[in-house]
Amino acid sequence: MSEDREFYTFRGYTIRQFEQELTPSMEDYLEMIFRLSQDEGYTRINELAAALNVQPSSASKMVQKLTGADYLKYEKYSIIKLTEKGRKVGSFLLQRHNTIESFLQVIGVTRGILEDTEKIEHNISNHTLECIATLVDFFQQNPQVREMLKKHRQNKKSP
Repeated sequence: MSEDREFYTFRGYTIRQFEQELTPSMEDYLEMIFRLSQDEGYTRINELAAALNVQPSSASKMVQKLTGADYLKYEKYSIIKLTEKGRKVGSFLLQRHNTIESFLQVIGVTRGILEDTEKIEHNISNHTLECIATLVDFFQQNPQVREMLKKHRQNKKSP
């Protein structure tokens, strides 16, 4: 091969990238807690469970884990608040989600955007995310180029 690169299986890349304390599921919970608490500064287990389509008991277990890792402040049967650490990570996770979702819209994805966003966001490096954010910003600043891409896509579909 012409480049000096190390190849791994998908699992190998995942292990190398996520040698950190948050699992994808924990990230989903933190992102949603951040979303739900933006207006009032807190959320509740039932709101969280409903938003993520999980049982309240499952949400409660995850909230306890995140509390133990200093992302949340929570007392049983009370409100859920983000710590400063949790707010910082939650904000990043929501921004990452929105960037990927915007990218998929820009490139013309019309079905399954939420599902694809969820699958991609846990497996993307910060460098690639920054590059995607720059591309999305470029298309937002240059609607004529976005229109050119749309026309190009339509021409590719035509026989």
